[in-house]
Amino acid sequence: MRWPAEAIWEAVAPQLPGFTVEVLPQVDSTNSELMRRARGGQAEAVLLVGEQQTAGRGRLGRGWESAAGASLTFSLGLPLAPADWSGLSLAVGASVAESLHPAIRLKWPNDLWLEDRKLGGILIETASFGGAGGRYAVIGVGLNIAPRAAEGLSTAPAALRELLPQADAPEVLQRVAAPLVADVLRFTQDGFAAFQPRFDARDALRARAVTLSDGSAGVAQGVNASGSLLVHTAAGLQAVSSSEVSVRPAAP
Repeated sequence: MRWPAEAIWEAVAPQLPGFTVEVLPQVDSTNSELMRRARGGQAEAVLLVGEQQTAGRGRLGRGWESAAGASLTFSLGLPLAPADWSGLSLAVGASVAESLHPAIRLKWPNDLWLEDRKLGGILIETASFGGAGGRYAVIGVGLNIAPRAAEGLSTAPAALRELLPQADAPEVLQRVAAPLVADVLRFTQDGFAAFQPRFDARDALRARAVTLSDGSAGVAQGVNASGSLLVHTAAGLQAVSSSEVSVRPAAP
């Protein structure tokens, strides 16, 4: 595959001095690779693309299948020091969705959906470095480009080619990379407040009955200013903020 590394570098470098783009034919996980580098003292701004991941990871330790050409998997690593990290995954989701297609919705806290099927996911990890309150953030994004098998899944995944029949991984990367960097930098300045209306416009759960992994249930009422999911339960309005909580639309 021919990757638009130079075009992305030209678009991003003025905003992010020292920025580089790197493409690996195979890697266990782009997030894992950047976290290893960060723990070894490398804290440069980099966009790392894995044509194929052999041990891709999703939220809560779930695996993420990745095949060359059929998916796009990349991680953006950069030093960040926002006043408040809350809502970063929602801001990233809004940025990626807006770069791709109006039909894409966002499922709190880190999934991209098409017609209630998972199209992509976001995994954010951080490592401390150098003191002064800053951290090295690794923002991983995985997107299904082509349809894939649904073995072992309760719902068949969505694929971007359902919306954009000619889409391929390099072209999709070029669509999302520079706007994502700009939005992450905006998040460090303005926090989630700047992204809340953008998330609301694509919120896949709003006004829907949901169940939480702790067994409680209610109706989703959007997110608050810190990115917590608001759920109206029998006990009242509950703000769900734990990354260890799983939320699903209730069965009809």
